[in-house]
Formats: sequence, structure tokens, C-alpha cells
Amino acid sequence: MSNKQLTITASILAKTEKREFVKQALLKLIPPTLKEEGCLNYDLHQDNENPDRFFFYENWVSYDHWQQHNNSAHIAAHKKATEGAVIEVVIGQLTPVS
Repeated sequence: MSNKQLTITASILAKTEKREFVKQALLKLIPPTLKEEGCLNYDLHQDNENPDRFFFYENWVSYDHWQQHNNSAHIAAHKKATEGAVIEVVIGQLTPVS
């Protein structure tokens, strides 16, 4: 595994009429994700100017830990459940500057 900490920003834009559904689905991701090996934090935010947009701010011990998260059963189930309710997902990968 890579030993560099990885910060992830995930921007999720929900369809207006599906906003609450998507919000609840995103909230359900938090408990199992926080139990994953290598997860340092997994914080969900909602945009103050566009309530249809949600952001996850995540920190992982390494890229490999984040990849294990992406391949987890709860992420697969989430993607299937929210198919058609989300307009876009934009992922940013950041590495701390030292």
C-alpha cells in the first residue's frame, strides 16, 4: 500500500426532486465507512447556496485504503440505489503538502 495520506473531496449533485432521497442515502454511507480500515474521517456537507449539492470531505491513510472503500459492498449498493437520482459526481484527490 502507498503510505501517503490521501484527502478526497467528492461533490455530488442530486436532482432537485431527489435531494432528500440522495441526502438520506449519503448519510447511510457514513457509519460503515467510518469502520473501514484506513478511514480517518468521512464528513458530509450540504452546499449553502445550492442545497442539491453535497460534499464529502474524506481523509484516508493511503490511496489503497480509499480504493478498498470504493470497491466495498456499501458503495456498490449506494450507487445502485441512487442511480438516476444523481446528476454528477466529481472526485478530487489531494495529497498534503509537506
